[in-house]
Amino acid sequence: MGTPGFAVAPLKALFDKGYNVCAVVTAPDKPVGRGLKMSMSDVKEYALANGIQVFQPLSLKDESFLDDLIKLNAHIFVVVAFRMLPKAVWSIPEFGTFNLHASLLPQYRGAAPINHAIMNGEKKSGVTTFIIDEKIDTGEILLQRECEIGMSETAGELHDKLMNLGADLVCETVDLIINGQANAINQSSLVTGGNSLKEAPKLDKNTGKIDWNCHSVKIFNQIRGLSPYPAAYSSLIKDDTTIPVKIYSALLEDDSSKLDAGGILTDGKTFLKVRCNDGYISITSIQAAGKKRLNIREFLAGFRDISLYKFE
Repeated sequence: MGTPGFAVAPLKALFDKGYNVCAVVTAPDKPVGRGLKMSMSDVKEYALANGIQVFQPLSLKDESFLDDLIKLNAHIFVVVAFRMLPKAVWSIPEFGTFNLHASLLPQYRGAAPINHAIMNGEKKSGVTTFIIDEKIDTGEILLQRECEIGMSETAGELHDKLMNLGADLVCETVDLIINGQANAINQSSLVTGGNSLKEAPKLDKNTGKIDWNCHSVKIFNQIRGLSPYPAAYSSLIKDDTTIPVKIYSALLEDDSSKLDAGGILTDGKTFLKVRCNDGYISITSIQAAGKKRLNIREFLAGFRDISLYKFE
């Protein structure tokens, strides 16, 4: 059960290892783009290409859908990047239902663990398989694998790293369950007195808005944590002109110049630095509204009088 590309890697790993993947459950097709052409999920696309039966229920409580699940006689349900399941679904299979989550639970429960881990400046992350219960991301842990987060690593890069790590972990988890060797651990046993839990709620528009009055490291992590999607954003302002921009990558810079927050330092050709509370962010990849993503040299080559603007 899954929808985006992150779920395809574990599905492919199971399929390639010879497991009998008897069906996939994924989101209904939806219209996308200006032409509103119907688009299928990445999971459905992979399933169809490999002759796997596909279910796309509008409601997970639909009686005919539940009957179809029961008739599959599946031993295990595997869930990756999907909706919250009702008990009527996760209680069906003989050996239970488990989920792959892109964090080291109990840290970063929620919809956007990869983004929040980087925005919070974490040095490590990982993947967890756990038994699904009535709540969100709280079930007993089966297996975990951790990995380092690089100093300049983006959410997109960590996503791909965890996707591949998670594919292997899903297969290991299935093997343990089938062989009767699974040893589930209650998440509460991993919470110590000084270990406060960090959440990973769904991203909203305000998450991406840059406040140039903040410390440079916080802004740097915000840019990394939202790249390439949905991307941190700001606006270039000059008099009555406002140009919305998305910022995809940047560097931390020290500089003795004391501009106001959002002020710009640039040679107009090779660099564009923006003043923060305690230093500068040197933008390396940017996209103006209605334009394509450019490296900073390309952007500056097509932008006149950039030094007359400021960021807000």
